[in-house]
Amino acid sequence: MGSTADKIKGTTNEAIGKAKQGVGRATGSDRLEGEGTIQEIKGKGQKALGDAKQATKDGVNNAAAAANKKL
Repeated sequence: MGSTADKIKGTTNEAIGKAKQGVGRATGSDRLEGEGTIQEIKGKGQKALGDAKQATKDGVNNAAAAANKKL
């Protein structure tokens, strides 16, 4: 999975998690609110993974470009 896909999934999970928390609070459902919290945290982790993959890719590309300039 690429960095963009991770970021999209992360954003989606984070948004759904926040929505579940709101519905859980509004209806008094601790279970739904808890599920929402977990899903939001999962989404944040997925976004962080996407960011890390992008940073690694950028670093490799920059190193390759610098090496090519020296040749």
